[in-house]
Amino acid sequence: MTSETFTPRDWSGQPAYIAPDYKSTTLRGPTKPLIPIPQTLSELTGPVYGHDSVDTHDADLTRNGRRNGEPLGERIIVAGRVLDDNGRGVPNTLLEIWQANAAGRYIHQTDQHDAPIDPNFFGGGRCVTDADGHYRFMTIKPGAYPWPNHHNAWRPNHIHFSLFGGSFLSRLVTQMYFPGDPLLDLDPIFLATPEQTRSSLVSRFSLDITQPGFALGYAFDIVLRGRDATPMEA
Repeated sequence: MTSETFTPRDWSGQPAYIAPDYKSTTLRGPTKPLIPIPQTLSELTGPVYGHDSVDTHDADLTRNGRRNGEPLGERIIVAGRVLDDNGRGVPNTLLEIWQANAAGRYIHQTDQHDAPIDPNFFGGGRCVTDADGHYRFMTIKPGAYPWPNHHNAWRPNHIHFSLFGGSFLSRLVTQMYFPGDPLLDLDPIFLATPEQTRSSLVSRFSLDITQPGFALGYAFDIVLRGRDATPMEA
């Protein structure tokens, strides 16, 4: 147990619980002040879900759902680091991602979007950061898809991230977007994040991460706390 103190969370960089343009938040967002509940040793120390069962192929979404061939779409690599509030890599962090396929459809019974399902793409993966906080996923660039928030609404290309830290209750859920997407300026979920931290949700194209002749690379670092903390999902 370390005696080092954490930088207080800067809530001004986080999305509001209720963002009127993101219509479902008006129904599920809290309307009364939150009541902080102090965490005890049992909440801070465990259990941790899933770290020991991560397989080496879980981080390759082009293979972990394959049945009869390659998944369709543009292969990409998403890599980066999980950092603490002092810029140091955080080891042994469980990352899980989920996303739509290249046509903009999830493999889920509630997704009835009129787009094809790719039988060779499951759309989910996970990995654990190394000693320096590094992670890496191989996947397919997700497509945009319509959603019923307002007339002619479309979600930008995005990947959902979930991070588990030292215990089951230490969790961050966020979304990663792609540079240059014209839908970003029209998306209420992205715009619900304060302007000063919004850019931290957008990945960066990286030639260093790009695998020659195979897949483009995108860098996406996740900061857990402090002034530069990655905004949580609204």
